[in-house]
Amino acid sequence: MAGAGQCMADELRRVAFVLWPGTHPASVMPALAVLRSANRMAESELYRAECYTLDDQPLVSPEGWHLPARPWPGEGVDNAVIWLVADGIAQPASIPPGLAAQCRNLVREGLPVGAIEGGVYPLAMSGLLDGHRCAVHWRMIDDFRERFPAVTAGSELFAQDRGRLSSSGGQATLDLFLGLLAEERDADLAAMVAEELVVERLRDGGEAQRVPLRNRLGSTHPKLTQAVILMESNIEEPLTTDEIARHVCVSRRQLERIFKQYLNSVPSQYYLELRLNRARQLLLQTSKSIIQIGLSCGFSSGPHFSSAYRNCFGITPREDRNQRRAQQAMENVARA
Repeated sequence: MAGAGQCMADELRRVAFVLWPGTHPASVMPALAVLRSANRMAESELYRAECYTLDDQPLVSPEGWHLPARPWPGEGVDNAVIWLVADGIAQPASIPPGLAAQCRNLVREGLPVGAIEGGVYPLAMSGLLDGHRCAVHWRMIDDFRERFPAVTAGSELFAQDRGRLSSSGGQATLDLFLGLLAEERDADLAAMVAEELVVERLRDGGEAQRVPLRNRLGSTHPKLTQAVILMESNIEEPLTTDEIARHVCVSRRQLERIFKQYLNSVPSQYYLELRLNRARQLLLQTSKSIIQIGLSCGFSSGPHFSSAYRNCFGITPREDRNQRRAQQAMENVARA
């Protein structure tokens, strides 16, 4: 795929997916679905996608279905863009030196390299992610950050940073490839492919991964979980701390002790930060007005919202949105 320059409308782009031993074939299916659908919608071979393995074993899922693949030939495949693929279970321990060299050659030639889910590990081992940002699945992010401190590992859905592309896996891979299709070929074609694949909306790469509540909280305390679920379900019309305590059948004092013990916060402060983080997501990823966003996140007025936002993030909502738009404009120019 591109990201470092747009393809001509009818130019054939070869894409090579290199799957590590033990990787579930489903890891690459969202990407293949987008590319194959693009060819059908365009009634032309825009992409020629091939899957490769690093051993002589066929790609067979535990359920018994096969993904056609060939052993990696040990050299570049007709200047194909290389995607390194592994799942969260079969995390790669190394990358063949020849493959790492091929990836570095691609970068020198101005072509991007990509990684899907656990594929960020071998890409980082090649040194190509040093000083770059990448998206890492929430299950792996702590381990990845410890092993590769020179890489900026984020918990967003996917990332594009100066020719390094990465997906946290699953549906995020579909989002990434639809976005790349719009950049490389045509936004209308990408919209047609999204419709064929029954994609309700195209998610922005900067959108945070949906991390299970118990993992986000670092606790399985039932009353804490119930309280946070209530908060997340009542963003537009916030509940009081007394109301939350009553709903989860504890006293206000007990609820405050639980939040202090497990989150080092009080319920009201945690709730406020939850609403502000939701507001920031809407601010950076939608075209809704600042007033609309503030009201939808439980703030009674524009000044109240702006003041709380600045106290939390050190910047006003308007300044934050303007900075984000300027950054996106610069990234678009860099990819052009």
